[in-house]
Amino acid sequence: MNHEKVPAIQLLQQLGFTYLSPEESAVERRGKMGHVLLEGILAAQLRRINRIRTKGREFNFTEDAIARAIEALREMPFDGLCRTSEKVYDLLTLGKSLDQTIEGETKGYTLRYIDWDRPRNNTFHVTAEFEVARSASHETRRPDIVCFVNGIPFVVIECKRPDEKDSIMDAIKQTIRNQEPDQIPRLFTYSQTVARWPSVFCLMGGSSWSPPMTPPRPRSPPKSANACDG
Repeated sequence: MNHEKVPAIQLLQQLGFTYLSPEESAVERRGKMGHVLLEGILAAQLRRINRIRTKGREFNFTEDAIARAIEALREMPFDGLCRTSEKVYDLLTLGKSLDQTIEGETKGYTLRYIDWDRPRNNTFHVTAEFEVARSASHETRRPDIVCFVNGIPFVVIECKRPDEKDSIMDAIKQTIRNQEPDQIPRLFTYSQTVARWPSVFCLMGGSSWSPPMTPPRPRSPPKSANACDG
């Protein structure tokens, strides 16, 4: 790990994030560099934070429902960065309705990806050199640091040397490049904040600032080649 990343990782660990090595994060993605969800962690958390409460009793969602919830988040059809991000945002904030049969009665119940009401119920992980396959290419990109909530990539951080000239602009350019259609835009459909270290200068993101673990408010990213038309 480059020394520029170490202080950021250490700070995030002090804030409660658990560090995953690049190898550990790859295992959570089943070795598929095109996938950016840590699916093992996500599945465990969906089981943990979700219960069906009906008829005065509690029931678990079925394993099939857990798998369908993950698939809905992972396989969201890509329709440009802005429009796809809006759909992912709705899933993250509102959850997904899934049919479940309980004692012979079938109806829809909402499964949540994030426990917005009880932040301590969520898990927080961070990894460095997060290798992601480019769209329709054998090449990869490696954002410096990615932070996950329940296995979902919420924050992308680019680390630059503090004594580098124009380091903020370089981080902005690199991040905008990575969002282009032929790069790694899917990572950014989930991320709510994109930042530069040191100083954790916020560059752009899927949300405006909001108190910790409250549903983020949507905000359009700056103009780039993949920004929404009109």
